[in-house]
Amino acid sequence: MGEVGEWRHLCVDMQRMFAEDTPWHVPWMARISPQIEELAGRHSSRTIFTRFLPPERADDMPGKWRDYYQKWWMMTGEHLPRGFIDLAPSLASLVPPARHFDKRTYSPWIDGRLHPTLQSEQVDTLVITGGETDVCVLATTLGAIDLAYRVIVLKDAVCSGADDTHDASLELLHDRFSVQLELMKTEEFLSEFG
Repeated sequence: MGEVGEWRHLCVDMQRMFAEDTPWHVPWMARISPQIEELAGRHSSRTIFTRFLPPERADDMPGKWRDYYQKWWMMTGEHLPRGFIDLAPSLASLVPPARHFDKRTYSPWIDGRLHPTLQSEQVDTLVITGGETDVCVLATTLGAIDLAYRVIVLKDAVCSGADDTHDASLELLHDRFSVQLELMKTEEFLSEFG
């Protein structure tokens, strides 16, 4: 795998609204939680949890996001219980020293805050976990590649509500981005980096 420089664990959207009984429930999030808990627990000061924040109302969003939240009205702030945007309890207990980063889009890079923070900390490598592989993890990963980070996706620590597109996303990342990205298992990463 080679030397890893200054790295951060970027854990994508491991929130109650995906872990619990909502229309956005991701059933096999529970299957990847132990790997994420292990990595984040060992390296909580290197961990940044992203949180996907729906708007209060669909009309608060621009363009096609408004249409999206008109379809998913029950997931807007005026309908979703407030605590559902929180991290899953087993991960929330790690903050601090772990941090969280809130975003309104699939990608955490769009609003321009995350990259300068990581750059100020001399980060050159991102270890990505979380959900969903074919939506927010994919957007996070492609943005990180565009921003020239070395990217390691832990394939046993990402999940989706759709097996076919999860598998296709991992295949896409492996086949098309192999120079800039590595896929590995959590145990393999931890055995080399603690």
